[in-house]
Amino acid sequence: MNIIWLGHGGFRIEIEDHVLLIDPWITKNPGLEEDDYDQALNGATDILLTHAHFDHTADVVDISKERQIPVSGIAELANFLADQGCVAGDAFNMGGTIMRGNVAISMVPASHSSSYLMENERRYMGTEAGFVIKGEGHCIYVSGDTGIMADMDWIADFYKPDIGILSAGGHYTMGMAEAAYAAKRYFDFKTVIPCHYKTLPSLAQSAQPLIDGLPDVNVIEPEVLQAITL
Repeated sequence: MNIIWLGHGGFRIEIEDHVLLIDPWITKNPGLEEDDYDQALNGATDILLTHAHFDHTADVVDISKERQIPVSGIAELANFLADQGCVAGDAFNMGGTIMRGNVAISMVPASHSSSYLMENERRYMGTEAGFVIKGEGHCIYVSGDTGIMADMDWIADFYKPDIGILSAGGHYTMGMAEAAYAAKRYFDFKTVIPCHYKTLPSLAQSAQPLIDGLPDVNVIEPEVLQAITL
């Protein structure tokens, strides 16, 4: 399995025989060069969206149309994007699980907000979410944009993820110290990968507080387009 950071909150997860793009913000992402776009997107089989904010969805309609990649997420957002021309994936909801071959993708709560800007109007697009992804003997918790929340307790107890991809840049989500607290308080991760940082001046530029806060966990600071193989 390869977990590949696309910068900000975006990831490419190559798992089993599928390639999942999670929140693929591409063309205006400060972490990606134009020459990197094809490498980020080639061979993708599915797009998963945690919520509707522009830094997670800005390119989704174009990517889905051009490359014929189905888009899945919370019902309101997935149905809206299908109406805009995206290839329809699964419009599902909290507690639901969809299958992609041998890969199980479950939707779990996050604590954030979700709106989509269209024609100078911000439209509510359903509840923000995270995902739990199971395959190749691993269980990945993708927190999505979130603060610390009590729901992490049952997510950890029920799914028992060994890998955490945690929003940790602060300002809009948990910061590094909060992410470390959540990982210690609720989870038993073997590996933690921070995200939603470095890309904007308002966000954390280093994961060192997360590393220091989790001395018994393999905290990996991702590099854009460099595969983390687990």
